[in-house]
Amino acid sequence: MSFADKLKETVIGKPHDPFNPATRQHIALIAFLAWIGLGADGLSSSCYGPEEAFLALGQHTHFGLYLAAATFLTVFIIALAYNQVIELFPSGGGGYKVATQLLGSHAGLVSGSALLVDYVLTIAISIASGVDAVFSLLPPGAQSYKLITEITLIIMLIMLNLRGMKESIKVLLPIFLGFFLTHAFLILYGVIAHSEGLPRLIPDTLNETQQLSQQMGWIFTASLFLRAYSLGGGTYTGLEAVSNNVNMLSEPRVKTGKYTMFYMASSLSFTAGGIILLYLLWHAQPIPHQTLNAVIFSAIIDSWQFDPIVSHALLAVVLLLEGGLLFVAANTGFLGGPTVLANMAVDSWIPRQFRNLSGRLVTQNGVFLMGMGALSILVWTHGDVSVLVVLYSINVFITFSLSLLGLCKHWWTSRFDDRHWKSRLLLSLIGFSVTAGILVVTVTEKLAEGGWLTILITGLIIALCAMIRRHYERVRQQLRTIDVLYAPRPSWGEDLPEPPLDPQLPTAIFLVGKNRGLGMYTLKWVNEVFAGHFKNFIFLSVGEVDAESYGGKGALRSLQYQIENSLRYYVNYCHSEGWAAASYAAYGTDVEAELEKLVVKVTVDYPNSVCLGSKLIFDNESWLISWLHNHTAIAMQRRLHLREIQMIVTPIKI
Repeated sequence: MSFADKLKETVIGKPHDPFNPATRQHIALIAFLAWIGLGADGLSSSCYGPEEAFLALGQHTHFGLYLAAATFLTVFIIALAYNQVIELFPSGGGGYKVATQLLGSHAGLVSGSALLVDYVLTIAISIASGVDAVFSLLPPGAQSYKLITEITLIIMLIMLNLRGMKESIKVLLPIFLGFFLTHAFLILYGVIAHSEGLPRLIPDTLNETQQLSQQMGWIFTASLFLRAYSLGGGTYTGLEAVSNNVNMLSEPRVKTGKYTMFYMASSLSFTAGGIILLYLLWHAQPIPHQTLNAVIFSAIIDSWQFDPIVSHALLAVVLLLEGGLLFVAANTGFLGGPTVLANMAVDSWIPRQFRNLSGRLVTQNGVFLMGMGALSILVWTHGDVSVLVVLYSINVFITFSLSLLGLCKHWWTSRFDDRHWKSRLLLSLIGFSVTAGILVVTVTEKLAEGGWLTILITGLIIALCAMIRRHYERVRQQLRTIDVLYAPRPSWGEDLPEPPLDPQLPTAIFLVGKNRGLGMYTLKWVNEVFAGHFKNFIFLSVGEVDAESYGGKGALRSLQYQIENSLRYYVNYCHSEGWAAASYAAYGTDVEAELEKLVVKVTVDYPNSVCLGSKLIFDNESWLISWLHNHTAIAMQRRLHLREIQMIVTPIKI
């Protein structure tokens, strides 16, 4: 093993065997770990969502009681609606798959693109908010180090996630639990300590609401509340994470997913609603350079009348845990984003490389893209949370609205087959009304403040994805034509005489993939150019274990069947022509490495051999087209030439 390989194994860990049944058990998440890994994004929004909503009330803080109740209810409405997504799509995919299968591919593209931007911004805003919370404890001179700290934290998260999802969650577990336990205690204590104000809270709120409506009218009153409620929509972000990542959960997936969603909804509704209640009971007032949470928790800790140094230390622990939880929440972007990329790559919206898994069974290209995207946004905005909040607050509700609209359509069309369709349709309609309303208000309020940029970025991603899919569709049509020309339906039987292989005779080794037309083109080209020279024909193929083939029950067996069936086609064709032939297959996450092992093994047995492969050639090939294809043949030619093994690559014009 080279030094680079040893270093990589030390940092990332040893590769997993995808065919070992114990591997999936090792990396799958139970409900508790899923709550931490996927629920941190939702729970962390209590650090800024309730504050955004409460501050939007201005002087009319009595509406905070309505906000607390509405927040509590909204969390459970969205969570219960997304339980239906978990039931209908147990292999994961969430908002992207819901919109694709229930509303159509174009709706799926919009939902998936919005989710990708949302996950990048989840990383960026979580890191920036967490660093802000921690740096509020430091002297003003330390502010210049914020950006470099944010960049360092993202790089650390990239490395953690390359080790594997479960590995990253275990590292972040103490931070998550520390945040939840300390905040639950502070909320309960804060409410109990000012419990004398609870009996008057409801009648006072109703009286003040009535007075305001008499002075300004019910339309103004309702608009004020709805505006604050909508601007606090960031509180609900992250609830879709479980449905997007059901494939990561331990069996039974649906049951585990529902338990996870319950934990998420309970913890978020308690924390966010409780914090708004604290704002009311403790009469929170904004203080420059401090979050409203910091103000209220400082007031609670000061009421204990400890020594000032002890009080400051306790507040520092609370704020450090807030910053730490936001750091954990950023990890949700690294879990969910690559999954969405992989699902979109399966449908050809995204380059196929984003389906690839690393040796640790991690979609590493997606992890890198999410990390690079978040780094770019942070550098461009200088980590300014006020700018990031505007960018962040729109896209998640695009996905929410499309998903719930898709559920509404599904339950309506299934009304003759499902006796519970009325209750499920009603829940989906309520959820859609809430999320669509928040989306409309948020876009209206934030469009001029920078929301237009989020819509522009999402639109550009949609346009790029459409171009990529058009290209892949053109290539597929051309490959179908090649199949018709060079790989006809078998006209030979299975029980054919098998000429014996002679290892000392000239041997042609073909590196073939799933497309039979390309392999047959190369085979016929060899027999035309080197007529009668080769006496043995060996076919090698590697089944790539990617996000699709490792995603569900029976997927690996299906992959094995495809590869073996394809190799059997080549061998039977050669036998029908009276040629000696054999085949070898391997499976793994790194196609080139597995192919190289096969070639080395075969060339030892057949020393008088030459390897052959094919490569697609495009008119006016650009860097983008080149990036969309893996060019395995060229990469293998280089690898084999370094081993002094000859390889010929035949070009096929597309």
